[in-house]
Amino acid sequence: MTSESTTSRHGPRRSRRRLLAGLFALVLVAAACGDDGDDSDGEANGGEGETAAGGLADCPNPLVIQTDWFPEPEHGAIYNLTGGEGEVDPESGRFSGPLAAEPSITVEIRAGGPYIGNQPTVALMATDDDIFLGYVNTDEAIANYAEFPTTAVVAPLDINPQIIMWDPETYDISGWGDVKDTGAVIAHFGGASYTEYLVGAGLVDEGQLDGTYDGSPTRFIAEGGALIQQGFATQEPYKYENDFAEWGKPVDFLLIHDSGYELYQGPLTILDSKLDDAARSCLGAFVPLVQQSIVDFQEDPSATNAALIEAVTTLDSFWVLTEDGVADTVVQMGGLEIVGNGPDDTVGNFDLDRVNEVIAVTAEQVPSIPVPEDLTAEDLVTNEFIDEGIGF
Repeated sequence: MTSESTTSRHGPRRSRRRLLAGLFALVLVAAACGDDGDDSDGEANGGEGETAAGGLADCPNPLVIQTDWFPEPEHGAIYNLTGGEGEVDPESGRFSGPLAAEPSITVEIRAGGPYIGNQPTVALMATDDDIFLGYVNTDEAIANYAEFPTTAVVAPLDINPQIIMWDPETYDISGWGDVKDTGAVIAHFGGASYTEYLVGAGLVDEGQLDGTYDGSPTRFIAEGGALIQQGFATQEPYKYENDFAEWGKPVDFLLIHDSGYELYQGPLTILDSKLDDAARSCLGAFVPLVQQSIVDFQEDPSATNAALIEAVTTLDSFWVLTEDGVADTVVQMGGLEIVGNGPDDTVGNFDLDRVNEVIAVTAEQVPSIPVPEDLTAEDLVTNEFIDEGIGF
């Protein structure tokens, strides 16, 4: 199954001009705000201090970002940094385009999932020095902290869109308290920590878990919805009803976030071993660009969605995007508050209390993850580079 975009080229051009203007304005602000000596506002690692300002000249070129899946609108804020300009290599899954705010810098966005053997992003970051930032979920950061400590610097998604989904004609589920009673198999990617949490919290039985899911809809459809399956609230419900003709009807879902395990999904993260002065200078300029791109993409995704569809069509795999589908994803991202401000009026920042709760819950109910003693949110995330003036 393939898809193609019919988006007018005039729309993307207008969107790119607006994005360029917004991002260039941010660069000027970043350059101007670092020398006034006023440290009364902002946070660094969750504490008091001046919001970092820095320079794009200190960024690596290409600036490589490793994602956790195929190109998709959930990654839209990152692809939007190029204003929809760029192309994907069909063999490696790497998308390259000029940073709109500074076209001399190339942004290279690498597909994850099968393109990296479904391995954790941290493992790849530790062995590939070219990767500057990677999508590292909070649980993955905790699990790897002892050997490969990382710091998340900006969160494009405020709520984890991950779900379990089911056929409402087969199962009557109104909340997390109903899942275990179904006795249904829950197909998921192997090694997912949230499944251990669900067992530890008493929400599912361990015998229900089946870690053989590979991202394809084949099994769910072939078994006529007899199983429960993981997915994204922003993708699978639309795809199963509209794109997969063999199914062609609604599915229902529960957010993992609402089970009590409030991970940050896909925050941009750097290895602590790479967080030197040059990286801090780069991030001081780059993170506000990401924040603005989160807002810009949500308000006008047309150019970047067209680029995502073109990229996925070029990759020519089981992962399919359609024009209507990507538009719906952006709507769902807003409607479900997957994308939005953090605990205040700022987009992309971290709620430290929430991260500390994830650490505590992981220690108590996810036995496969050894949580380092005295680990705190300040070890895993920082608001140091966040511009508090950028939000919805």
